[in-house]
Amino acid sequence: MSTEENLDYVPGFCPLCGDILPLLKEKGGVKCYSCDHEWGPNVFSNIKADYVIHFNDVDALEAKIKDDSKKSKKKQNEGPVIERKCVKCGNGKMSYATLQLRSADEGQTVFYTCTKCGFKESENS
Repeated sequence: MSTEENLDYVPGFCPLCGDILPLLKEKGGVKCYSCDHEWGPNVFSNIKADYVIHFNDVDALEAKIKDDSKKSKKKQNEGPVIERKCVKCGNGKMSYATLQLRSADEGQTVFYTCTKCGFKESENS
């Protein structure tokens, strides 16, 4: 019987000195940095990994999708509301937001959203 068969060990650690072993080489040998003992590939045996995969409940996912779509409809009315006629539905009120998309010496871009139908349009000022 060889020395390796008689020792109890934790996979990946040197059975003699307990130091962490380097990765397994392509040839199969591993040499401990601390005690210089060479080990075969069996020193990495018995390494087990347990994985648990959690799946989302389909009903909960569908409820979240419905809730998110309701929230997105409510977001149409966020921001300041002004009197501006929607070209799609004729509603007289739209909310707006501004962003500086072009260079600093040019005007900003104004994004309008209809408070009734959600139609979006933009205007460079």
